[in-house]
Amino acid sequence: MRELSLHLLDLARNSIEAGATLLELTVVEDPRTDTLKIVLRDNGAGMDEQAVARATDAFYTTRTTRRWGLGLALFKATCEAAQGQLEVASRPGEGTVVSATLRLGHLDRPPLGNMGALLQALVCEADRLALRYRHRVGDREFYLDTEELRRELGGICLTEPVVLQWLAGHVNAELRTLGSRA
Repeated sequence: MRELSLHLLDLARNSIEAGATLLELTVVEDPRTDTLKIVLRDNGAGMDEQAVARATDAFYTTRTTRRWGLGLALFKATCEAAQGQLEVASRPGEGTVVSATLRLGHLDRPPLGNMGALLQALVCEADRLALRYRHRVGDREFYLDTEELRRELGGICLTEPVVLQWLAGHVNAELRTLGSRA
């Protein structure tokens, strides 16, 4: 995938299909250590130890609609190409945590991509999903919580076109303000 946000969209869709009602996405850019860390945590169905051990195998999936699961395998390959790693932790009934670390300045690290569009897509699941997004660059941080946003909007639906348009623009503007290099 050409952008990391597309990997995240794929992982988030998997979380939603596993029954998650809460997604927490954290992105940390640390120029001092030349690292980009991305963590996606959900409260979905989770996986047992055997499933976690095989989760990054492209020819393994728990789905019945197809016989392979490329999402985590491709994300792992992307991380490793940028001198990083991917870790998956999960427990049945407790959800899953996917942690990716990449070298921030590595030539083969794909760009983070359009995080505003990613959040827009995820907010379209707003009727069944709470989303918390934290993005840190050095010591500066941006935080968005759809539950807080829902309260601020006072009954206006998060999926209203004007809200979705504002959301994408707001997120991307905040990342520029932070000085995101990802």
